[in-house]
Amino acid sequence: MRTVFWSCIAVVACWSWMCAGPAVAQERVVIVGSGSNVPDRLYQAWVSQFNKKNSRIKVQYLPLGTSESIKQISEGSGDFGGGEVPLTNEQIHNSKTPLIQIPMILVGIVPIYNLPGSPELNFSGELLAQIYLGTVKNWKDPRISKLNPGVEFPDLAVSVVHRSAGKGSNYIFTDFLSKTDAQFRGEIGKSPSPKWRHGTDANRGEDMVERVATTRGAVGYVELNLARNAGVGYGRVQNAAGQFIRATPESIAAACATAENSTGNSLTNAPGRESYPMASFTWIYVPRSGASSERQRALKQFLMWGLQEGQDVAKSLGYAPLPNRIVSKAQAAADSLP
Repeated sequence: MRTVFWSCIAVVACWSWMCAGPAVAQERVVIVGSGSNVPDRLYQAWVSQFNKKNSRIKVQYLPLGTSESIKQISEGSGDFGGGEVPLTNEQIHNSKTPLIQIPMILVGIVPIYNLPGSPELNFSGELLAQIYLGTVKNWKDPRISKLNPGVEFPDLAVSVVHRSAGKGSNYIFTDFLSKTDAQFRGEIGKSPSPKWRHGTDANRGEDMVERVATTRGAVGYVELNLARNAGVGYGRVQNAAGQFIRATPESIAAACATAENSTGNSLTNAPGRESYPMASFTWIYVPRSGASSERQRALKQFLMWGLQEGQDVAKSLGYAPLPNRIVSKAQAAADSLP
């Protein structure tokens, strides 16, 4: 994967040189990062708009996955990483280059499914956990009917689809299930690379959407905006207050507003009647030092743009922007880079 990463850097640098005039080509700074697929649609929009406004900086984002991104940036590869897994103290302090993590936007993971008639369903953490543990195997299971009175379910096997190892959406999903189901917490636990007992792998969120959309009885989980733009149905999820909440930018923002110590901790299963329970920050991971001053300035410029104009872009695309208090702290963290 490192070969792929650095090959992409070389291609981007070459493209930038060919497309620019001789005077500009020598001054242009190319910044390349890898990260999660979860915010890829947003980050590609950020990169496109930022690059149009900054002729001397070229930013490229490669959706290689959260765990691979953390590995790359911890080893000193690339300019930044990105994902939904908080860095450990060891990763922050004992990497080849010490790292910081900066929250950039809020995201939500939603359960998607393929059933005749496309009913809008209610899920609890316990129900999702038992589906992914393999104890709920048929859509006629009374545990599903209990949460969805009035829905006529078919006698149809539940076909489980999960993300492959190293994904931020795995981490958010299993973090929530671990908080709401003791059996799931003990047997699988929260992880970007959970040891799933059954089901089929989907590498990217787009792959999961396609697999669920073409398999009767399938169930999966993807980022909210991916589900909405793909036109697949997604369900409401029961929150810590007992309410079944549909994921929206507002309900995701509500989770952040009510979560304690939300600048660096999990937002899943946050308190509050309006909070969507599978919400999360997505972070950018940045080395504290090591880059040239020119590259560091370019990276800071991109980060500051993402925390200012980029929040408006996020809102226009249906994402939940960071609250002002988080933006202020994130800007201070970005400004602390040398």
